[in-house]
Amino acid sequence: MSIITINGVPTDVDIREELELFEWDRPTWHADRLTAASPFRDDRTPSFYVYYEDTSTAKAGYFGDSGTGERGGFIKLLAFLREETEEETASYLVETYGTGEGDTRLKLRIPRLKIVEPRRPLTESLLTDVKIGPNAYLTNRGISEDVQREAGVGLIGKTAVIPWRLPNKRLANVKYRSTRNKAFWYAKGGWPIRELIYGIETVYADRAKTAVLAEAEIDALSWRTVGFCGIATGGSKFSDRKAEIIAQSPIEYLIVITDNDEAGTKLRKEVELKMRGEVRLAHGYITEGFKDANELLIAEGEGALKRVVDRAEAESINVRFGNIRTSGRRRLS
Repeated sequence: MSIITINGVPTDVDIREELELFEWDRPTWHADRLTAASPFRDDRTPSFYVYYEDTSTAKAGYFGDSGTGERGGFIKLLAFLREETEEETASYLVETYGTGEGDTRLKLRIPRLKIVEPRRPLTESLLTDVKIGPNAYLTNRGISEDVQREAGVGLIGKTAVIPWRLPNKRLANVKYRSTRNKAFWYAKGGWPIRELIYGIETVYADRAKTAVLAEAEIDALSWRTVGFCGIATGGSKFSDRKAEIIAQSPIEYLIVITDNDEAGTKLRKEVELKMRGEVRLAHGYITEGFKDANELLIAEGEGALKRVVDRAEAESINVRFGNIRTSGRRRLS
């Protein structure tokens, strides 16, 4: 166990145990640190390090990547790995490693009463400096100009800016992603990503009864580029709240097309478990050799994505508007 500061409170955290929950490329577990290929970029050499014990030169939880220049504390790193905001990660650590007095772990956590402030949308002024329109980063990834403008995605310098909105179009959070590597972060004070579905406002605006559910925002934008209503979970987790958001929306038919990897398979199963009986489900699979919808779009074009939907295999399940059972294939309209 090592001590890190969470919301100003020193907290014992098992940093190595948290790191072991994730897959690493070319890892070496030293006595005081992990070295591995960078999680922030495509990397074949171990340029990344994170300390899970205090040393004479670094505190436990401190990380760095010599290839990208990324560095910081454990909460920042874990938020990236867990695909959530730093506030969500801090809450997770507090819940997991509740602190007591001195060095004693709190064995029995007594619920604490507190006033819960209602969540408020973020100010639109956060997007004032965003350059929306054709740009090399999004256009080169196959996203059409119309979709870019409709979604309000653009650039601030070399950072891609992706607004997340509520069903009523109010701004819930903003994701910032480096165009040079895989690093990303969220706006301070935004809604937790676990309580949001990317693109849900377009479902309500269009009264869309059919949608394609992907993992990343760029994949949702890829599906929109080829004419489908694309939404995204924002990562490989599917919370009960995300399921409720979809169930309460106009969506009646959901085609689940996750990344072509182990995390995507796990997400697909979670979606099926939580959405069974709420909407009609179908599974689509990214063409072998490609990781996700955007990668397939860039390499093979719009027709390849349309064929993924054509091949989607709908399972026989109950739907929320009756005990209708359906199977076979259905083309999005």
